[in-house]
Amino acid sequence: MKERNLYPLKMFQKVFNVKLHLLNLVSYFLFFIGGFTLGVLLTSSYLRNTSLTLQTDQFSVAKSYLSHVPTGLKAYLEPPNVMHDMNDEELLWRASMAPRIPFHRVPKVAFIFLTKGPVHLAPLWEKFFKGHQGLYSIYVHSDPSYNASSSHPESPIFQGRRIPSQIVKWAQVNVIEAERRLIANALLDISNLRFVLLSEACIPLYNFSTIYSYLLNSQEIFVEVFDDPSSVGRGRYNSSYYPMITLDQWRKGSQWVEIDRDIATEVISDRTYFPAFRLGNRSCFADEHYLPTFVNQKFSAKNSNRSLTWVDWSTHGPHPVEYNSTTAELLDILRNGNGTRCLYNQRTSNICFLFARKFLPPALHSLLRLAPKIMHFNTDS
Repeated sequence: MKERNLYPLKMFQKVFNVKLHLLNLVSYFLFFIGGFTLGVLLTSSYLRNTSLTLQTDQFSVAKSYLSHVPTGLKAYLEPPNVMHDMNDEELLWRASMAPRIPFHRVPKVAFIFLTKGPVHLAPLWEKFFKGHQGLYSIYVHSDPSYNASSSHPESPIFQGRRIPSQIVKWAQVNVIEAERRLIANALLDISNLRFVLLSEACIPLYNFSTIYSYLLNSQEIFVEVFDDPSSVGRGRYNSSYYPMITLDQWRKGSQWVEIDRDIATEVISDRTYFPAFRLGNRSCFADEHYLPTFVNQKFSAKNSNRSLTWVDWSTHGPHPVEYNSTTAELLDILRNGNGTRCLYNQRTSNICFLFARKFLPPALHSLLRLAPKIMHFNTDS
């Protein structure tokens, strides 16, 4: 009887213990969930603060770095000064980084002059360039000994256009070193799209508008290339100096070339052909063989195979005919290439030469007198 009376009490204790156990489990679970949630919140807060600190630090570093770099495109697009302190290696490296321009800019023609001293025919070029600012650039490579202030005053159009130059000797490899130096300096102005190599004895045969349009609309470059079997052609080839070039690949041509920006970049970036010419036979007249051979090997499909500069070699000597004066008849002959016809953008044209040489200082007076009439300077026709 007594045990029967104790049974409900024991049952109550068991039920109570089970509920208490369940309550403890629920409490532990809630405590765990609470702790876990708090941990997540604290960790998230810590990571957020850490990330913010890292971002702040990175921004500070970037801000510090960017504070030393010009912002915007204005400084980048501004044509650089022609005088600088870069050596040849630094200059060629800098110029070889041809940027992709994501917007339209006014294209310019770079007129690059390889001279001994002053450009004696500068007054003629003054008339040629007049009224066309912003469409051209001028670069002059002259002998370092030339002092414009004491020996011969520079014309305004050429003032401040001399690049850092080195000594150049006729028929030596330093001629093409100077040409590459000129091209590299012109490449620093990203608006220069065409590059014309000229000398102090060159003259324009047409007005600026005609020449500018002819060059900018051309689908080709203008590098004279031919195979000369004589002693002054193939006779200058030496396989020990030029192992990457075979005799049948050896070419000759005029030094006075016109190229576009893509080819100009390739020329100053050449690490195969140029070093061979630089170390090779000093008597090979590198200026007559380097570019013709290089262009013919790599870019023959883009080359017109002709020069835009008229030269008279009828004397068959080491130097062309020189002109101390000129006439309207002579200029007409030069302008139509003495009846020559050529291809321009796959069509026959009677305009084959845009420039001519070799005009000496005494010819300046007659050139200035005839230029407005024959070459239509200061007109658009």
